[in-house]
Parts: sequence; C-alpha cells; structure tokens
Amino acid sequence: MKLYSDEELAKILDQTIFHQISEAADRLGVECYVVGGYVRDIFLERPSNDIDVVVVGSGIAVAEELKRMMGRKAYLSVFKNFGTAQVKLRGGKSLASHLLPLTSDIEVEFVGARKESYSHDSRKPVVEDGTLEDDQNRRDFTINAMAICLNKDRFGELVDPFNGLADLEDGIIATPLEPGITFSDDPLRMLRCIRFATQLNFQIEEETFEALERMADRIKIVSGERIKDELNKIILAPHPSIGFEYLQRCGLLNIILPELSALDIVETKNGRAHKNNFYHTLEVLENVVKFLKSEEEGVRSENTLWLRWAALMHDVGKTKSKRWDPAIGWTFHNHNIIGAKMVPVIFRRLMLPMDAKMKYVQKLVDLHMRPIAIADDVVTDSAVRRLINDAGEDIDDLMMLCEADITSKNEVRKKMFLENFRMVREKLADLKEKDYIRLLQPVIDGNEIMALFHLPPSREVGVLKQYLKDAVLDNQVENEREPLMALLMEKAKQMGLIGNV
Repeated sequence: MKLYSDEELAKILDQTIFHQISEAADRLGVECYVVGGYVRDIFLERPSNDIDVVVVGSGIAVAEELKRMMGRKAYLSVFKNFGTAQVKLRGGKSLASHLLPLTSDIEVEFVGARKESYSHDSRKPVVEDGTLEDDQNRRDFTINAMAICLNKDRFGELVDPFNGLADLEDGIIATPLEPGITFSDDPLRMLRCIRFATQLNFQIEEETFEALERMADRIKIVSGERIKDELNKIILAPHPSIGFEYLQRCGLLNIILPELSALDIVETKNGRAHKNNFYHTLEVLENVVKFLKSEEEGVRSENTLWLRWAALMHDVGKTKSKRWDPAIGWTFHNHNIIGAKMVPVIFRRLMLPMDAKMKYVQKLVDLHMRPIAIADDVVTDSAVRRLINDAGEDIDDLMMLCEADITSKNEVRKKMFLENFRMVREKLADLKEKDYIRLLQPVIDGNEIMALFHLPPSREVGVLKQYLKDAVLDNQVENEREPLMALLMEKAKQMGLIGNV
C-alpha cells in the first residue's frame, strides 16, 4: 500500500468528476465525502470505478444537482424508499481519476449520512438521519470507514476516526465498534470479514475473530443468495484456501457448508490413519487456481468459478463412503458417485444455479477418479477413449482437476502418477487431432437401427446402440459403416431380431 498526505489525496481526486460533485454539494451548502471501498482502494493502489458518496443532508438532492450540471452526460436513478440515488456517467479522461478504467461507465452512489439500529431477527435496519460520525460508526470495517472530504475548502482531507489507515498498513481486518455489535446487527458482515481477509491476504484481528466464533449462529438469518455471493467471491480470490480455513476455524463453514466442514477429521484405527480430507481439498483448490493462472485464466473465464467449485466439492462424498477394512485400511469406495449426488442438494440450498453449471460441477465430481485410475494402471487406448466420451468437451478441465488432486507426499508415487498423466494427455491430444467427437460416435445411430429392424423406441434399440458404441470405444472395429453393420447383424441375430428384417 502507499500512504498519502491530504495534499496528495487532493491531487489524486483532482479530476472533473470529483470537482463536479464538490460544486454540487457546495451549491446546496452540505458536507460531502467519498467513502468506503473507493477510499480504501486508493491506498491499496487498486483500480475502482464504484464511487460511494455520503452527504450530511440529502444525498438525492446532490445527485439531482450533479445531473443538472452534467446534462446528457449523466443518467440519474433515484430510490426514494432507500434515500439513495445513483448517477452513471460515461467513462473518459475528462471524468475519471487515474485509478478508474477510462472506457467504462462511472457509477456514483449518493446517500445521506445516517445512523442505523437493528432488531435481533432481521438484517433490515431502522434508519435515521445522522452525522458523518454516525455514518462511519455503522460501517463494517475500519478500512471501509475512511472518508475524504470533497467540499472545496477541505478538498482531499482524510477523516479516519478508527485508524483504518493503520489497519490497512498492518494488514488487519477489524470493526469500527465492538465486533459483537457489528456482527449481530448484520451477520452478513461475518462473511464479508472473511472475504476481505481472503481477497487482501489480511489477518483478522483477534477480538474480531473471537466475535466470529461467538456470533457464527447468527448467519442463519442471512439469505442463501447473499451467502452464495460472498462464497463465490472467496472462491475467486487469489488464494481461496485462506477464506475456507477461516470459515472452518470460526464455525461458519459447519453452518453454511457442513458437507465440506465434515471432512476436517483424521481417524486412526489399529495405528493406521487416513489423511485430513478438508485440508487436502484446500490443497487441490489451490492447485487448480495455480494451473488456471499458468494457462491464462482469461481464456477460460466462463468456467473458472465452476472448476473451482468442482475442486471444492470433489471429495464431499468421503464422509458418507468411509469404511474400515482390516485387510486394506481406510477406504472411500464410490465417494465420487456419492459426492456427485450431493452436488445438486448443496447447490439448491446455497441458491447456486441449477442449470448447466451445476451439471458441469456434478460431472467433474463424478468423473474425477477416472483419470487417476487410468494413470494408476496401464494407459490403454480403450480407457482413454471411454474417458473422453464421458467427459466430452470438459475433458481438459477434468484432467486439470485430476492433476490438481495428486497431492501425495510419496514422491516416487507422485512421479509415477504424473508420468502416466503425461501419457494420458498424449493419447487425448492424438484423439483430438482426429476429431474425437466424430470418431467416437458410431456412424449407425438409433434411428437407423429402428428403421432397419422395424422397432419402436425400446430396450432392444438401446442394447444395440450400446453394443456398437462399446465396439467403437474399445477400438474393436473402425468407426465405419461396413464393419459396424456386420457387428450389428451378428448381435441382432443373437437377440432374435434378425427375422424381423
């Protein structure tokens, strides 16, 4: 981070947009401050184009005055029920500070300074007009409670009553007021606390963390939608394991994602222990993040979040599948199948999408043992063909997840796995060059089988289709019409269908 004097802050804010807001506030004779994340990000030298402005008076009136001054360059939206207004301005050098993207729209949110009080069973506060001090008291964290005055006579003056700047410098997340009050008033702030610690790689201040542990149960009044949003931000952080470790330590994870929390156990029997699958999962998640970064994450941005979710979910079935076998030790047979069945239950509860994104995560959880099983044995063409048939276009993501899952501390075994993985990848690349989707789909389809044997859609048609598909996948014959037709006739004869031709 970088420290700035008030004079340096004035220079940073010496841009048209802030002077226009300043003029609008001075015309109405009210105090006006830029607050919150935008101020924090100035010191962190992070780009931001969301500007929050607090007015000691009517925020809507200042927004309306700014719109009048800017004319058609500005778009005004007023939310009277909430006492807020938003002004959108077209981006550009004439409006934006050096920290703002120059091509995107700038959004400025205006609100009157206020104080809030909460009832125990609701996140919706009772709001009253207040002072700047009242407004800063209600902020979630000290690093988000800093304000910079925009009025002409105090332009650039930092107002930092809770030493947020010192906490930024020390890398600390702390609350302005007693943390138990802050979290009880709005329990979502507990997740935001961990999210900021994760995104910024900050430590949570000791008293604040103790309040997280004490108040964790309050998260139950927060909607799944809001919890989901914060979880996704944690998952997309540069090192998401930081957040999930905090969530587990304070007890929040056991409430919002108990299936993952339950993996945090090591059981020993007859001197044999299994690994801690919770911390293994975090290691796999970090490996996926590292792999994504190494191959230009922007290219696969559509699935980035969901591939990380798949890493997080890949072993959730282990708690239900764990068994002790005296001859082998601890086993987790079919944990991938059990985990895949758990994915839609978890997604529905967390209000995550139940569409193709969920199915993508479910597929990767279901298949994540397959490449490892192949790499643990002789790498055959047939096994690779079947894998690519089942994974389809998600084969590369599946391979990435499975390689991330190789966390063995046995270096000899790990080296063997990685070498076999290289062989699997080579065979996959060879199939892709040959247009694998066309290569693996028999040229004789179900419609032709029904026409040939005068069959309606039925079990017999399914058996014949699968017979041809197995022959192609196992490379028994070339995927060409003549050899497949010979196989089809032979199978139909065995099934007593040949007389129907």
